[in-house]
Order: sequence, then C-alpha cells, then structure tokens
Amino acid sequence: MIDLYTWTTPNGRKASVMLEELGLPYDAHPVNIGKDEQFAPDFLKISPNNKIPAIVDHDTGASVFESGAILIYLAEKTASPLLPAKGEARTRTLEWLMFQMGGVGPMFGQFYHFSNSAPAEIPYAIKRYSEESKRLLAVMDKRLGDVDYLAGAYSIADIATYPWVKALSSKFAALELGDGAIPKVKNWLDRVGDRDAVKKGMDVPA
Repeated sequence: MIDLYTWTTPNGRKASVMLEELGLPYDAHPVNIGKDEQFAPDFLKISPNNKIPAIVDHDTGASVFESGAILIYLAEKTASPLLPAKGEARTRTLEWLMFQMGGVGPMFGQFYHFSNSAPAEIPYAIKRYSEESKRLLAVMDKRLGDVDYLAGAYSIADIATYPWVKALSSKFAALELGDGAIPKVKNWLDRVGDRDAVKKGMDVPA
C-alpha cells in the first residue's frame, strides 16, 4: 500500500495519474497548500522541501518527494514500460521528463503566478513568462509532429507534462490550444486525456 500526500495542482496530479496507470493500491491524503498544511512538522518528515506530492511506500518503507522522482521510483518499482529499463528509449523518456521538470513546470507556474496571483501587475514578468510558455508549447508541437507521445511511446514524460498543459490551456485564452498555432499539442492533450487512468488520476483528490 502507498500513501500519497497531494493536492489539486499539476504536480500533485502527476503522482495520482501514475498510480492509476500502474494499478497500484494507494490512499490519497489531501495536503491543503492554501491553508499551509505543507508546513506541518509531520509532513516535513516526508517532504523536506515542504512541497507536494510525496509518497510513503509501505511495501518497502521508502518515502519519496519531488514529483519527477516519484514517477521514476514507481516505474522502477513495477518495472513498467512507462520508463524503459535501458537504451535510447530510456534516454528519450528522461530527456522529455526533464524538459517538463526544468521548463514546462517552472515557466508555466511563473506565468500563472504573475498573471493571476501577484499582488501587483508586472507587465515585464507576464510578457517574459507568457512568451517562454508559448515557446515551450511550440517545442512540444514540433516534437509531436513526428511522434504520438513525447518520448515516442506513452511514458512518464507524458504523465508529467499533461497536467501542466491541461491546467494552462483551461485558464488562459492567450494560450488556447485550439487556435491553430499548436494543433499537435491539442491532439496530444486529447489523446492523453482520453485514457481512463488519466481521467481518474486527475480527480485525486476530489
């Protein structure tokens, strides 16, 4: 059994989608970051960076924090083809996972913050992060012109990236995926979103 500590954010959704894809039994424990529950001392023992998601695997006694590390851990625990064991396929998967971890997540997150949550409007920041978000989407669109999924086959790279693109596309008309500029990303978003495990995982916690 796995305990999942999570919230309704793109990073949180990665872990729940992965658990659903693998069919692993788990209990979801909401950590309301709007109420600063991530700073509770008991949660700090599991996640030293006070961030969700985090898991505790009672089969092994391991606790894992950081969403990318959780995806890798769960894939390796189950020997899942969502992360190939070796070779070029593994390299491609890790490349596109890191593309999300180092680019899509931070840049989309900053765009959302400065557009939606900053106490004062800062046009430079909004412009900088909106343009970088659009650039990253264009990189994805070019890649998805050659393959159906980011690493070639469906993988943890798609699981990591989907919640961020889904969240951004639903909130900002400026990055509307149906405007013709990035049609392959739109098709990929629909393709991934049609998976039963993705539908279930995106609703955790409710």
